Amino acid sequence: MSTPLPFQSLATLAARLERRELSAVELMQTLIARTEALEPRVHAFNSRDATDALTQAAASDARRAAGQARGPLDGIPIGLKDVIAVTGQPLTASSKILENFVSPYDATVTRKLKDAGAVLWGRLGCDEFAMGSSNENSAFGPVANPWDLTRVPGGSSGGSAAALAAGEVIASLGSDTGGSIRQPAALCGLVGLKPTYGLVSRYGLVAYASSLDQIGPFGRTTEDVALVLRAIAGHDPLDSTSFKADVPDYRAALAAPAPHRIGIPKEYFGEGLDPEIGAAVEAAVKFYRDRGCEVKEVSLPHTQYCLDAYYVIATAEASSNLARFDGVRYGHRSKAATDAIDLYAKSRAEGFGAEVKRRIILGTYVLSSGYYDAYYLRAQKVRTLIRRDFLRAFEQVDALLTPTSPVPAFKLGEKVDPLAMYLLDIYTIGVNLAGLPAASVPCGFTRAGLPIGLQLIGQPFREADLLALAHIYEQAHEWHARTPQI
Repeated sequence: MSTPLPFQSLATLAARLERRELSAVELMQTLIARTEALEPRVHAFNSRDATDALTQAAASDARRAAGQARGPLDGIPIGLKDVIAVTGQPLTASSKILENFVSPYDATVTRKLKDAGAVLWGRLGCDEFAMGSSNENSAFGPVANPWDLTRVPGGSSGGSAAALAAGEVIASLGSDTGGSIRQPAALCGLVGLKPTYGLVSRYGLVAYASSLDQIGPFGRTTEDVALVLRAIAGHDPLDSTSFKADVPDYRAALAAPAPHRIGIPKEYFGEGLDPEIGAAVEAAVKFYRDRGCEVKEVSLPHTQYCLDAYYVIATAEASSNLARFDGVRYGHRSKAATDAIDLYAKSRAEGFGAEVKRRIILGTYVLSSGYYDAYYLRAQKVRTLIRRDFLRAFEQVDALLTPTSPVPAFKLGEKVDPLAMYLLDIYTIGVNLAGLPAASVPCGFTRAGLPIGLQLIGQPFREADLLALAHIYEQAHEWHARTPQI
């Protein structure tokens, strides 16, 4: 039985477009129809413009007819998380404070996708200002997991994951500050990559925590992720944290010899890990060992401090970054304000949601006089120790293998305690603190039919090796080929 068009891989569809078996307009029409049918239940999109998408698709077909196709992404519909700027499109960050804001410019990744001929399809929902692990913190309502519409898709890039899992887009971009690409990828049965900090420009990304944020791709396969990554990676003078690194052909590198020394961090397999997830990840470890990889236990001794350090640093940076939303220059402006101070207070109180307020208050506290050294400065020192743990481990091994999420997708509204939600990031936040690349790859399903993700963590700017290692596992299993029945 052939795979339905919305669930075919990007690489497959690119080949079909190249052979003229399919037009970009036909592909876009199929996705528009599917999106219109599913969105009342999935709610992955904050906004979309079908007319604009069809215009982009028609332009792609015209280029191909003239022999001027721009590569494998030309004509491929790609969705963008609603924190990435696109000229003339809404940029809300799923927040009431930016509800009516329209971006006047393109993010660098947006420009690169346009240059590659991709069809930009829709603004995908997320936790407000990318703060959350379930996509329930959006001012526009929660996104549902296509595998079970009563469950969360993960966060904060839940819309990017759900739209792809539901067959509404062919690939998507998200942002990852503490696991916000990898965790939704795991919960929705997709491949999600958080690149090395500095490999992909952050220019045009609505900032949450600037030293942790990183844009990255979602795909059905490692090959799809490799194709999108090559298009968006590279140095950008508009981003002062962008690194001047070579951008290899990640797709070609999938066929190259993969790293063979794999480390298993003992701190990632303890209390709190769901038994079914633990068993699936252990089976993946056995697979690599049976394939001749050298698998050894390693230690990341400062793992126990990751959560504390992350929620000091991230909230401190959020407090600083979100100070710009004041009701004066752009965004929501309170109509009840009586003076300038009242304008700031009421605009922010009305515009921000509960979780964003919680993090701003915490961040302001740890940066305040008398507490900066005790909290923020100490957290930065711990961050250095965490990074050293990873670098020491990489002296012994080429990559690390862990679970992505300690639990499968949970019910919408099930976790109301903020601390319980924060603990869901325990396996992913260390990567952001250390600035490393990491990918989540499908590695099984629970008895309830919910996806399970395997996390592979690589060395800085070694995404090619990381994807090659993931590709070996993917080629021997069919987890990535399964699709939800909505």
